[in-house]
Amino acid sequence: MTPEQKLVQLGITLPAEGPPGGNYENFVISGNLLFLAGKGWPVRAAGIDPVPKVGREISVEEGYADARIVGIALIGAMKKALGELSRVKKVVKVLGMVNAHADFTEQPKVINGCRIVAREKGGKGAGHGQRACGFHRAAEGDQRLLRPVRGSVR
Repeated sequence: MTPEQKLVQLGITLPAEGPPGGNYENFVISGNLLFLAGKGWPVRAAGIDPVPKVGREISVEEGYADARIVGIALIGAMKKALGELSRVKKVVKVLGMVNAHADFTEQPKVINGCRIVAREKGGKGAGHGQRACGFHRAAEGDQRLLRPVRGSVR
């Protein structure tokens, strides 16, 4: 079963990737490494303003669900970059940034929502390095979560 078939079986539809939001590329391949630009959960595009903060207006569980959506967007970006997901040998590192209240300290619990997608996708290569940190305002002020990824490819 291909990774794409596994996603269909799980009821996961990969979103279309839009153009970069600035002067950068959505992905870069260097040798056997794929670097993805960060993906976020654009709350302003959903009509939510001001941006709610995890740990204040948003619970850990809601943040976890949002991180899962971001994880699916990252898989979609991998597919667009590589043509087929079977080319992903291993996700090497994921950096998760949570737009959170200043006193919030449970960023890893939120970011685990993104990691679950890698495990659902097929298990092989699902174990990776992770760093989760909080920030108090996104560059554009409209992101609840942001995740850049790097992985090795065939």
